[in-house]
Parts: sequence; C-alpha cells; structure tokens
Amino acid sequence: MRICYNGLTMPPKILIVKPSALGDVVHSLPVLNALYRAYPGAAIHWVIASGLEGLLSGHPMIERLWVINKDRWKRPHELINTAKEIAALTLALRGQRYDLAIDLQGLFRSGVITALSRCHTRIGFKEAREGSPLFYSHTVEGGMDVHAVDRYMKIAGFAGASATEIEFPLLYEEIDEDWAKELKKGRYVVMAPGAAWVTKRWAARNFGLLAARFSIPTVVVGASGDYMLGQQVVESSSGMAINAAGKTTLKGLASLIRDARFMVTNDTGPMHIGAAAGIPVFAIFGPTDPKRTGPYGGGHAVIARDIECRPCFRKKCATVACLRDLPLQEVYGIIESSNIIGGF
Repeated sequence: MRICYNGLTMPPKILIVKPSALGDVVHSLPVLNALYRAYPGAAIHWVIASGLEGLLSGHPMIERLWVINKDRWKRPHELINTAKEIAALTLALRGQRYDLAIDLQGLFRSGVITALSRCHTRIGFKEAREGSPLFYSHTVEGGMDVHAVDRYMKIAGFAGASATEIEFPLLYEEIDEDWAKELKKGRYVVMAPGAAWVTKRWAARNFGLLAARFSIPTVVVGASGDYMLGQQVVESSSGMAINAAGKTTLKGLASLIRDARFMVTNDTGPMHIGAAAGIPVFAIFGPTDPKRTGPYGGGHAVIARDIECRPCFRKKCATVACLRDLPLQEVYGIIESSNIIGGF
C-alpha cells in the first residue's frame, strides 16, 4: 500500500485506534513498530484509554496520544460529559487530516472513532464485533483461531508494512524505591495473581505457597486493585514474597518484569509484558484460549487442565473447576522440569 499526496509519496499521518486493555495494547506494539519502519518520518497518533497512557507516553515512535475516558462512555448518567468529549475529539481528529486510520480494537466505539477522523482509508477486521466494520473503507480477515499478535499483523501487512518482522518496542522506567533497589537482576521471580475476570484467577494462596518453594524472592505485581490479592500471596509465602501491586508506573512494571528470572502468572496484562520483554513465562490458563491470547513467542509454558469444558470464555462459573482443581504440585513440577530454577 502506497500512501500518496498530490501524486507524491509522502510520510503519511497515521491513526491507530486501540484504547485497551493492557495486554491488547502490548499485542499491538508490533504493528506500531512495523508501520514506523515501513514509513520513515510518518506521524503516528494513537487513541488510548485513560489509565493506560503511561505505557505509551513519550514513545519515540508516537507523535501524539489521544486519551479517552472510555469507561465514562458506558455510563448513562455521564451522557452529557461523554457527548462533550466525543464532540471535542471529533473536531480534533478531523483537523489532523489522517492518511490512514487503523482500528485494532474492533468494537462499536472504536469503529465510531475511526469514522470520526474522516480519513479516506480506514482499515479494520472483517469479523470485528458490534457492527464496527460498517465504519471501515477496507476490511481484513484476521481470523479468530490465531494469536492476537499475528492477527493484528495482518492489518500491518495490508497497510504496506511487514507482517512477519515482529518486535515489541516497550518503554522501561527504573523504579526509585528502596524495595526495588534491593532486588538483583535475574535473582527474583515475578508473579501476577490478578486478572480482570474472577474465573481467570488461580487462587492467590497457591501463588504464595509456590513462592515459598523458591530460594529467591518473589515480587507480586498488578494494578492497585490487585493489592489485596498480593497480600494473600505474601501471607502464604513464608516470607518469600514482596507485594508491589499498584506500586509502579506501567513503564516501571515493565522494567520490574524484564529483570526477573521468570514469571508465573494468570491470563492477565502483565503476562503479555513478560512475553514481550523476553523473559520465560509460566502462564496458568482457565476459561480462555492460549492459542489466541497466550504468552507470545518461544520459551514459555502454558499450564492448563485438559477438561472438556475449557476454553469456555465464561466470566462467571459455579465451580471454575479448570483452575480450582489445578494442583500446586503440578504447577511447581512444570517449572522445576524446565530447569529454570537450577542454581537458586
């Protein structure tokens, strides 16, 4: 795809619409990298949800972030404020005169934002949900049985960039806290016991008992809402765990994960940071499908029970047998057999 202006090939202005969630934004970074490499000098803008902008702020590949309060858009009592925000965003985006707008989210809201840009070339997935394909000028068949990263890269390929050279241009930030300064690179484990769905959470106590088996410290990570889960891990760890949930910026979180020996995690955003940062990830999966959203790349292990009802993609379940009946010894055995804990 060649983007031209008045017959001349010019550095284009590109809009990426991918507001959330954390793991999905991480999955989208290879698209950013591919477009930046394919179109030197391009001005790339990104629509991001409030609360996640810290992951991308100051990124050398992104000229501008558009931060939206997407959660407010869902609240009927915030209708007036939402209308004002949408009106302001519409005027601002139209004034940018984008050459290319890409919707990687594939929902009604993101489709609307893509259309509001009035960009002539608007690309999204053919199978996107909530009627969002109606807002695109071009659609790409991403497929639902491929990993999210590979799916997103199909759009990069359609837009004229490489669809196979996958790099995650994460930003990092050192943590200026006493507890972090005491950690030695490669001499601690990171655990992420949280997850947006309750059905995706292996018991926090199990994480703690697992941490107690290691001879190097474990650092528990997550959002501020995961702090109490972190405390449960600490209380079960026989003094081997530190609770850092909610105590870092997103770039600091990326640094903390990058410098760990390995990571044990539920299917949650920090898991994808671990895979993108290149550390070994032991990912515990319940109702979701690791083929779509597991840790991307080699050197990782997915730990899941082979039962008929999974993956079910259910946010509510009476038993959550897929995780409830996953033994601690089985998880520890998989980690031990990898030889990654040798030399502790």
